[in-house]
Amino acid sequence: MSRIKEFNLPDLGEGLTEGEILAWLVKVGDTIELNQPIVEVETAKAAVEIPAKWGGVVTRIFHEAGTVVEVGMPIIAIDTDPSAGPAGPSDTPGDGTSADPEAGLIGGPAPGGRTAILVGYGPKTTTAKRRARIGTPSASPTAATPTPPPAAAAGSPAAPVAVVPAPVAQPVAPPAPVSPEPVLASPEPALLSPAPAGRTGPVLAKPPVRKLARDLGVDLAAITGTGPMGSVTREDVQRAAEGLAAEGTAQTVTVERTPATTVLDGSREQRIPVKGVRKLTAENMVASAFTAPHVTEFLTVDVTRSMKVLEKLKARPEFAETRISPLLLVAKAVLLAVKRNPMVNSTWSGSTGEIVVKDYVNLGIAAATQRGLIVPNVKDAGRLTLRELAEALNTLVLTAKSGKTPPSDMTGGTLSITNVGVFGIDTGTPILPPGESAILAFGAIRPTPWVHKGKIKVRQVTTLGLSFDHRIIDGELGSRFLRDVGTFLEDPEAAMLSWT
Repeated sequence: MSRIKEFNLPDLGEGLTEGEILAWLVKVGDTIELNQPIVEVETAKAAVEIPAKWGGVVTRIFHEAGTVVEVGMPIIAIDTDPSAGPAGPSDTPGDGTSADPEAGLIGGPAPGGRTAILVGYGPKTTTAKRRARIGTPSASPTAATPTPPPAAAAGSPAAPVAVVPAPVAQPVAPPAPVSPEPVLASPEPALLSPAPAGRTGPVLAKPPVRKLARDLGVDLAAITGTGPMGSVTREDVQRAAEGLAAEGTAQTVTVERTPATTVLDGSREQRIPVKGVRKLTAENMVASAFTAPHVTEFLTVDVTRSMKVLEKLKARPEFAETRISPLLLVAKAVLLAVKRNPMVNSTWSGSTGEIVVKDYVNLGIAAATQRGLIVPNVKDAGRLTLRELAEALNTLVLTAKSGKTPPSDMTGGTLSITNVGVFGIDTGTPILPPGESAILAFGAIRPTPWVHKGKIKVRQVTTLGLSFDHRIIDGELGSRFLRDVGTFLEDPEAAMLSWT
């Protein structure tokens, strides 16, 4: 049995197919123990630390941090018997030539140039093939130089100057002012030809070369590249700039206008890979938006009494060490309103043709994290006391912001709240999490002129937005539920006495 064991990325639950390596907690040569955390991986659900399956010495790390790896692919190799001396060929899982799927994976040699299946990486044979073609054009001078410009034909037989520029051509620059075609009279005629006859498609040039061309005012399209596969090099751009400088003011003015046609290139764009939490969120939102018919209703509420109740709660001994916010009362209002309107807490089952009404509330709280939006939920929140609910909400938010939310906390939600008020937003039209029938948007609380007891006074006012699945919740039910939430927030003390 091989003493070098490859540890594959495990399925972290809920049928996940890939994960991104955030950070390695060990390095090659480290001695590790069984169940010691070795790597932090972010899946579409959360970031988790994976423990070692064996103890021993780390002999290889297959993927660097930032790589997305499919479930089942090897991520680390461990020598489980380091005291036996150096490992031989028979101690390794594969020799790279076997048909065994584990042989030569993750960038190693394998039959047919097979490499690891990674998001963001192509086959390793791509680079090798490109290098093999570099020397091919140079074997034939005619292949390296398309139809030469007229000025080149007038010179000596050293026509290949377009490929290997010769310094002796520099003295030709002075006659440029008297030439009827100043562009063709430059020191390097082939480099400044208006439109190279053999070129098709975009100009090949690396981003630093493109930037240099913009800085010097050189049009890349007017240069015949001498680099690999006809690409334009820094030397090509510099020679072209020297030639333009020698042609006088008229040519300089023309060159200064050309950058306007080349500023919109890839160097001014940013590409962000869609993976992990952001990828799952996007898939869920698209699925929800195009399967559940959304309806949104709004209600503006005077929450002045709710704010006074919060101050009373903060002064009570049992809440002395617990952080409480208006979200606590909104959550309590939702839980009590669900008891009065049970159909709101349900799921549409298209496969069975049923509406599944839940007798429990797994209350989801949308949380913005560095890796994207997640909606962990408090399990069976309706059975918690007010203090227990406050502690559960605090734990949920803190865990989400630290990126340590376990996958189990982000599954099974039945009804959700999104607190857009923390960003200063009045309200919104949230999209339902898949499988849920309602989500409440809680807006910012602002001092607002309000008619109270027949007089205009400054009151604390907020706006609620309720989106719901119109297949399950009709306008009457949605309106009653939203009105019950608003009634509780207008006078929490009275509502808790009469509803419980």
